[in-house]
Amino acid sequence: MHDLKTIVENVSGFKERLSTKFVDTKIIDDIVNLNEERKSLIQVVENCRAQVKKLSNEIGPLKKAGKDASDLMNQVAQSKKQIEEKTLELEQVEKKQTDLLAIIPNLPFKDVPIGKDESFNKNVKQWGNKRNFSFTPKDHVDLGETLGMLDFKTGAKVTGSRFVFYKGALARLERSLISFMLDQHTQHGYEEIIPPFIVNAETMYGTGQLPKFEEDLFKLKNTDWYLIPTAEVPLTNIKRDELFPKSELPLKYCGYSPCFRSEAGSYGKDTRGLIRLHQFNKVELVNIVAKEDSEKALEDMVNRATSILEALNLPYRAMLLCSGDMGFGATKTIDLEVWLPGQDKFREISSISNCWDFQARRAKIRYRDNDGKPQFAHTLNGSGLAVGRTLVAIVENYQNEDGTITVPDILVPYMGGMKIISKG
Repeated sequence: MHDLKTIVENVSGFKERLSTKFVDTKIIDDIVNLNEERKSLIQVVENCRAQVKKLSNEIGPLKKAGKDASDLMNQVAQSKKQIEEKTLELEQVEKKQTDLLAIIPNLPFKDVPIGKDESFNKNVKQWGNKRNFSFTPKDHVDLGETLGMLDFKTGAKVTGSRFVFYKGALARLERSLISFMLDQHTQHGYEEIIPPFIVNAETMYGTGQLPKFEEDLFKLKNTDWYLIPTAEVPLTNIKRDELFPKSELPLKYCGYSPCFRSEAGSYGKDTRGLIRLHQFNKVELVNIVAKEDSEKALEDMVNRATSILEALNLPYRAMLLCSGDMGFGATKTIDLEVWLPGQDKFREISSISNCWDFQARRAKIRYRDNDGKPQFAHTLNGSGLAVGRTLVAIVENYQNEDGTITVPDILVPYMGGMKIISKG
């Protein structure tokens, strides 16, 4: 959420920056108009209260002198009624203003390329060599189904489309990847956390999923509880509504969770395989830092995520997202895209974002600086990594001509010594 004062003090400048997110800037005019209405109502209420105080001071002496004070008493009653009415109006105006502020996206950082879609994203790093196959590589669906270890048909029968049963060695590979990722991150100063997989509406609001993206969420009937779309949500909200010493920073959390997404805007997109499921596993990284440290924290988080890909020897590229391709809460995002030979393309495997103080304002996450002054923290989040997509990358990059899968060396201990995944 944005600071109202920042908007009203530089309306044209704010609108100019917001336009780079390709959002209708009329919403800023609406907020400014509501702010003028809010200030006017505050003035009316304050004037009425002053009038009540003035008249009340006059009523006492009149009564003491035995004079009629009924006219002044009627004026006090009318002023009190007006205070009640205008206070209600003020609350309604403030709610409208807050509701509008809640759906304005974060503004892009100064070095973010301006553009409407992914074609404007900037390749900032490329790592690894694409494998030269002596045969035509298959995709993970063909490989997994032939092995009898990815069962989409039963997933559709038991639940519906975009669900899967992992079986046998691929189920173990998924589990091994989770453990490997958590081990790597905790060795670099991250605190491992298993969060709740269900959160309340206030928590979803804090990280920006509500109110704008409710259709993307799974809500539990007759409650204000939601299944989490990412562990970013509970991990970031650990410090919600808290004011704490700066000495506690930085806070570095990593957590495994299943993620649940309705994929409401993705009808017909990536319907094949593991790329876009309603339920998938992910290891998430969250940093909560002092405002002067967030740019460096973003670099460190990117290095953490890329270290997993490099340890697995998976070719990837890092893309600096343009203004129109970034998520709602991000001021700067680096996407990591892994090479998938079965699809002959790079696909996103991690999205790492600096949210600046955008989420902290919504969730009221504050620390006291060295002068004792409250400051909003900066929050960052990113996948470290999406587990299912990492499995896809391993299956496709480490496939053999006979349909078996070679286990990456670093995962062999996690797989109980298994070096080749084969049928039966």
